[in-house]
This record gives sequence, structure tokens and C-alpha cells, in this order.
Amino acid sequence: MNIKQTVTIVTTGGAIAAWLAGSTTGPNRTVTPPPVVGRAPIEARGAALASEVARLHDHLQPSVTPRQPARNLFRFHATPPPSPPAGAAPRVPETEAPALPPPLPPLRLVGMAEDAGPNGPVRIAFISTEGQLFSVKEGETVMQKYRVTKISADVVELTDLADGTVRRLALR
Repeated sequence: MNIKQTVTIVTTGGAIAAWLAGSTTGPNRTVTPPPVVGRAPIEARGAALASEVARLHDHLQPSVTPRQPARNLFRFHATPPPSPPAGAAPRVPETEAPALPPPLPPLRLVGMAEDAGPNGPVRIAFISTEGQLFSVKEGETVMQKYRVTKISADVVELTDLADGTVRRLALR
């Protein structure tokens, strides 16, 4: 076979294929409409619910703007004190309560240890506070606020460096 015959056969075959394809989708063929799918009962109830929700949202919108838009709902207005009668003695203003000192840091004695030393046993106290653990001997400081003055068998005495008060921690 030569190239001329091959081209003729392919061209003729393509023309026949196009003619067959055109005849199936031609203008004289009627197209059936897509089937009508009815709504399921659950979808109808969902649509009704959606319209009811929209109606309630519209109903919740305020129809009147507040008279005083700058008011603070969280600040209570104190009523002015009544004026004293003309013959009454003047009222003495109340004094404020003295300020409380700041709370002490939560120190806790969690353990004791002894090391043999040249002059007898040397005790070490383990003090816990706010996620920290201190191992201290007599004379050392804790949190740069307390100095360890005495370590006995189950009690540690701490002296506040600022005011000299003594704080005792007992082993539990």
C-alpha cells in the first residue's frame, strides 16, 4: 500500500464517522426534558424552618434606639447621700481601711538532710516555693528576701531581710 491509498481510506473513514455522529444528534431528534425531582418532606420542613428563623431574626432587631447610647451597663450610679436636716450634727467622713500588707510567698519545707562536717553534722533544708526548689544551709538566703538563721531537726527559721520578722517552716 502506498501513502495515497492510506490517506484516501482514512479520510473516507473520518467522513463516514462524522456523518454518523451528526445523524444521531441532528435537529430532527427530540430531546427529552430532565425528570422533575420532587422535594422530600424533610426538605420542605427545612425550608419552612429557614423562613421562620429569618422572620425571628428580623423580629429580634431593635426597633427603637436607646435614649442614652453612652451609658455603661456595668457601672452603677450611686444615689447622692441625703442632705442632713438643718439641726443635725455634721457627719464625720468615714476613713478608709488601712491597706493590707502583701501576702507572704508560699514557702514550704519539703525535706532535710545532714552531712558530716568537721564540727559536727551540717544540716541542709529543702524549701519549695512557686515552682522552685532551694537547698540552703544556715546563713544562706532564699529568694533574696529571707536569711536562714537556724535549722533544727524538723524546723527552719527564716529572717526577713527587710523588716527582721522571723518565719518558721515545719517539716510535715
